[in-house]
Amino acid sequence: MAVGAENRLVRLEVENFRSLRQVSVPLGPLAVMVGPNGAGKTNLLDVFGFLADTVHTDLEPALSERGGFDQVLFCGGEERPSGVRINLTATWTPFSNPETPDEYELRVWRLSNELYRREFFRYALPGGGRQEITVSGEELIVETIDEDGIKPTKQKIGISRFSGALSTLPRLSHQWGGEEVTTIAENLSSFRAFEVHVDAARRPSRFPQRGRETLRDDSSNLAAFLFTLSEQDPDAWRQLVEDAMAVLPQLDDIEFDRPSGAAREVVVMLRERGLRRATQLADASYGTIRLLGLLALLYDSDPPALTCIEEIDHGLHPQALELLVTRLREASERTQLLVATHSPALADRLAPPELIVCERGDDGSSVIPAVSTEDIERIVEASEGEPLGRLWFSGALGGDL
Repeated sequence: MAVGAENRLVRLEVENFRSLRQVSVPLGPLAVMVGPNGAGKTNLLDVFGFLADTVHTDLEPALSERGGFDQVLFCGGEERPSGVRINLTATWTPFSNPETPDEYELRVWRLSNELYRREFFRYALPGGGRQEITVSGEELIVETIDEDGIKPTKQKIGISRFSGALSTLPRLSHQWGGEEVTTIAENLSSFRAFEVHVDAARRPSRFPQRGRETLRDDSSNLAAFLFTLSEQDPDAWRQLVEDAMAVLPQLDDIEFDRPSGAAREVVVMLRERGLRRATQLADASYGTIRLLGLLALLYDSDPPALTCIEEIDHGLHPQALELLVTRLREASERTQLLVATHSPALADRLAPPELIVCERGDDGSSVIPAVSTEDIERIVEASEGEPLGRLWFSGALGGDL
């Protein structure tokens, strides 16, 4: 589900989800969060995982996966909040644009020991009008707003009181917004939280079947994905190998072995300078495997709408960071990227619109962004072009490592 400039998330607003008491985060093609441990970077990333889970498994299982509503609800401050609110604006449906974006909002709250939810959709119609859908309990209200005014329609739908509408409303007819809600749900369900699980990635993969091999979120099929890439997109494969060689000076080439037998596995083999035989990926270093997993992700030609990556710099040599930022920008033409890092060296290579500074308030709440893009640009100008990572590390952008 590749994205373009006309098909992106525009803003995320969150209230009372874990440490996110009240945040409003603008999202561009590439957004990199920096900040100390506990500032809320992981919680912000998990908002997208939570929304994807509500599509895949429904609302109650998504909450249960995170310990239940009480564990998700913000616990700082003097007063207990009543509920959680998540609001997204995007340009996903055919007639949306930055001036008239799509909107999806989810509210979950507790009243008299019962949980309730309310969902809201807004999307543009051809000719300049818009349609709004509100789902509360078992009731659905559709309002068509055009040059003739507002036309509300109310009806009962086949949905339980606490089920998420994202998995139900796509069954609606075109008149009731089924196509638009399907588009929103498909984008939300495709959100990917990517992390290279090195122990899984180093193992051989089952030989890929015909067709495209989708890279798993934990890169456990890394060998099969790389093999498929080498077969189906030789130009991208050659560039990936050249990138790996630029960061790993001892690397001469990447090859594959397909040992016979019922398992039909494919094994990644690293051809290294000075060695008589190739090294299996299983015997490669932690940093080498993480680098290959990240490059595989960034060369994926058919990524989801949004890819989240936590601690992207973990285990990587600083010399890999400049290349990584270049590839992140290129990949952001196909998938929107939200990344977390602790690395000033990586932040040094970013432009002000790409940086999101995260801090933690005295009440335990996350402050995201802690500094606006306009203020970052002003600080950079006053510093006569000092790189962002150095400014952040020095405290000029507010916040610590």
